[in-house]
Amino acid sequence: MQSTPDKPPTGGPTKDEILAIALKKLDLKPGEIFADIGCGTGKVSITAAPLVSHVHAIDIREEAYRWTCEELRKSGFDNVTIHYGNASSILTSLEKLDKAFVGGSRDLTDTIARLADLKVQTIVITAVLLETLNTAMSALQEFDMFKEVILVQVSKSTSLAGGFMLKPLDPVFIITGGYS
Repeated sequence: MQSTPDKPPTGGPTKDEILAIALKKLDLKPGEIFADIGCGTGKVSITAAPLVSHVHAIDIREEAYRWTCEELRKSGFDNVTIHYGNASSILTSLEKLDKAFVGGSRDLTDTIARLADLKVQTIVITAVLLETLNTAMSALQEFDMFKEVILVQVSKSTSLAGGFMLKPLDPVFIITGGYS
């Protein structure tokens, strides 16, 4: 592997407000095994690490893998395994998984099929594209795992002409499923 990139992988970290809602939906508990699929910057993995017994951080992009390795090294958590490769293939090698966050959409249907095989209790998928929303809902319904979709729209204050305005961030769909 090459050195750590100077800037976070494309897509950036999951926004704090989205992460807060996702964590509430996941309801992570001590003793659980968690997967962060499409781990990107490692932010979700690092946030989840103190809450569960083990985290599997997975990304197919080399720059995301390298960035997550460095961020986890800095964090000091030793209960995280970082996987570089296709999520559906990596998930096939796991024996047990309780909960999963899916922040990447590559091979989403196959990834959901593997999560269904593992009888994952709770899956939270974030999406900004309507196509990803449709794929996630269809696959979760196929495996009788679909629970709900919420649309989160967040705006943040920014200065303008001596005052403040609210500047909207991209709306995000949070799709929840699983076997509970």
